[in-house]
Amino acid sequence: MAVARERESVLPRSLPPRGLSRVQAAEYVGISPTKFDELVKDGRMPLPKRIDARAVWDRVQLDNAFAALPDDEETGWKFTV
Repeated sequence: MAVARERESVLPRSLPPRGLSRVQAAEYVGISPTKFDELVKDGRMPLPKRIDARAVWDRVQLDNAFAALPDDEETGWKFTV
């Protein structure tokens, strides 16, 4: 049986890709794909762009959406270690 290999990137490591898959976008913001879907549905994360039938998330839009999420001080939630 053939083993699927991850495609090697031709980009230098210092140049992150602009478009991310759903799984990559979720990992980029530090959450599971299921939680990412919830945030997209409720508008806290952006909708994807479409390239033919493929859904691609813009890394810059993800950065902006992540920065707009409330901090602990804004929600009143206290994080303790």
